[in-house]
Amino acid sequence: MNAPSYDAVVIGSGFGGAGAAHVLTGAGLRTLLLERGGWPRRDDQDWDQQAILIDKRYQSDSPLLVRQYGSSTFVPLHLNETVGGMSVFYGGASLRLREGDFARWPIKYSDLEPYYTRAEQLLGVHGQAGADPFEPPRSAAYPLAPVALTPPAQRIQQAARSLGYRPFPIPLALNFSDPARPRCILCNTCDGFPCKLKAKNDLTATLLQEAQVQGLEIRAGAIVTRLVRQGVRITGVEGVDKFTKQPFSFLARLFVLAGGAIHSPALLLRSGLGGPTVGRFLMRHCNGVVAGIFPFATNPAQIFHKQLCLADFYEDHRAAHGTATGIIQDIYTPASPVIRHFAPTGFKRIAGMVAGHIQNLLCIAEDEPLPENQVSLSAQRDVFGMELVQVQHRYTEADCARRDYLTAKARHVLRRAGAFLFKTYRLDSFSHAVGSVRFGTSPAESALDPNCRLWETENLFVTDSSFMPSSGGVNPSLTIAANALRVGEYLTQTYENI
Repeated sequence: MNAPSYDAVVIGSGFGGAGAAHVLTGAGLRTLLLERGGWPRRDDQDWDQQAILIDKRYQSDSPLLVRQYGSSTFVPLHLNETVGGMSVFYGGASLRLREGDFARWPIKYSDLEPYYTRAEQLLGVHGQAGADPFEPPRSAAYPLAPVALTPPAQRIQQAARSLGYRPFPIPLALNFSDPARPRCILCNTCDGFPCKLKAKNDLTATLLQEAQVQGLEIRAGAIVTRLVRQGVRITGVEGVDKFTKQPFSFLARLFVLAGGAIHSPALLLRSGLGGPTVGRFLMRHCNGVVAGIFPFATNPAQIFHKQLCLADFYEDHRAAHGTATGIIQDIYTPASPVIRHFAPTGFKRIAGMVAGHIQNLLCIAEDEPLPENQVSLSAQRDVFGMELVQVQHRYTEADCARRDYLTAKARHVLRRAGAFLFKTYRLDSFSHAVGSVRFGTSPAESALDPNCRLWETENLFVTDSSFMPSSGGVNPSLTIAANALRVGEYLTQTYENI
């Protein structure tokens, strides 16, 4: 039996895959999107902290094997997977990189700016143009205005302003205003959770939904095992259905890989594709969470307050390190049982007791692209017969210096807001992973050309976060979406010649 054939096959439904699929389908190309996760369930458990944060109901069947923070052993780490990718779990932060962040890129900020604007429109971002002290040039205002600050966010705003800083509303892709859809009710289960109301403007509610109306076919639970190459062209994909365990294969003229900075290089390696940089130069930001303990309940109403950002320090290390420093964001505090679960042995009881008196600030610092920070394949195999993915990562002293610089500023803000004790946590996740299949100007230094085509092929393009040659100091989601729209437009213009 001949395999079904499409104009384009997109692998992965996160910002990179959804952005490309939206453009391709809108141009009339018969497009299939393959996603290894299932659909978000949108039920009460999606707002249950035990189910999401501890039991991890969306975790992958295939763990990563991760070695980080100087460990000598690989430890299993299960990522979430679902249609819509990490957009289903993120808190909607939608910030642009700044002009200086493009120093190592083969394109300039001005090349991406129109697509940033388009991405903000498609994602329904609420923001305030001109409020960010280091905001790059814009061709249009945000499509929607931010909502009023809730009391916990007001506390941080007042403290930061009293220190001479310029806090501004985080641009958020949440539905605060469209009456035609469920609107955000300002609950405290947003960042890290699927929205059971579908009020988060994740990709299932925006780009993917619009693309489906235009004919996009989405196949969930599709584990892609290999890309099939003939000469300089990719001719098909092979895989297995996660639910039925039945094999599948599809043919196409054009292929877009968007499995993320972990799974995209792994698939290329399994397929024998890519040059020596594939899997290398992995970045994830050097993040830290500063928890301040207050003498009063910080959020008795359990209301949403991921609303404020501080970018005053963004350029403080540019001259010395050639990088951004990063930003500070207000984030929510998990419930007492979750804090108790993740607290170190010996501190679980007291951590649970003080949970209601904690307010956190997230510090996002740029990290350097190191060749030894890489994705590779293990000899161990998963339940689908594929080699497990290994991830090795370490930070440089400069990475940690930027993070520590931000955490010191965050403690200062929390202290001014009323906190009297502090605890800083490092993050083990790879939710901001970028850079493992980076683009550039030559095959010697990059895996992709400036249009994100794999150098050694004619018809394979990579549009997820792995294309980024530097991480900058903000959440990469909007940048991934903007670049996917840019590459998608290029593909529709050149499709007949691919």
